[in-house]
Amino acid sequence: MDKLDLLVIQLQHQHSDMTLSSAAEPLPITPRTRVGRLPAQQVVDRTALYALLDSQILSHASLVVDGDPLMIPLAFARDGDSVLIHGSSGGGLLRHAAAGSGLGLSVAALDGLVYARNLFDSSMNYRSAVIYGVPRPVPEEEKEQALLVLSEHLMPGRGQEVRPMTRRERAATVILRIPLDEVSMKVRTGPPSESLDDGEDHGVWAGVVPMSIRATAPITSPLTAAETPFPASVLRQCDCATAAVLPAALH
Repeated sequence: MDKLDLLVIQLQHQHSDMTLSSAAEPLPITPRTRVGRLPAQQVVDRTALYALLDSQILSHASLVVDGDPLMIPLAFARDGDSVLIHGSSGGGLLRHAAAGSGLGLSVAALDGLVYARNLFDSSMNYRSAVIYGVPRPVPEEEKEQALLVLSEHLMPGRGQEVRPMTRRERAATVILRIPLDEVSMKVRTGPPSESLDDGEDHGVWAGVVPMSIRATAPITSPLTAAETPFPASVLRQCDCATAAVLPAALH
């Protein structure tokens, strides 16, 4: 068992312990996290928040720079009671955030389209969270661990299949940590609003079309050696064991 294997095992234990220890604490409601419209849909359960964050990989980060709004999509990962985002050290938004600017990070999951009997009442089933905070740069001595958290969330097991990052690559990467201290979470579930005396034609179909993100068959790169099988990390992402026999030329 090499160093990376030990780090992965240690990371899994730490992640589990931190989740169990903090999940019982509800999310505090502050003036900017309080939900104004449909407040009954606000969720303060940290377990629900952690489940949302652990199920998604794409966030949108936003802040104001010189009076103008700036927003970019970023991969992220939860690390206990915080989230990690990363990108190029030359990136404008991350550079401003690393300097101490307050930042908003939005994560959402679309669970279904809600078809009502009129367009006004039609909606979406979703889980969303907006995280507010001042990010802090991850110190150099903690970068390896933070990068492992990110890679294990985005591409579990891939770090054990490829070469380690070089010192130059690490230097070109900025990693920021945002505490999960101030979060607004909102969830809609269930069918469209309806009642026997709502005046609608109940002969018109109404209901929910569930939606989810799923991986499909991998596409092999042109320069990958012929007959190279899909690695375990790729097969883990998609239910596509039969696709492993397809040659690269067919993709």
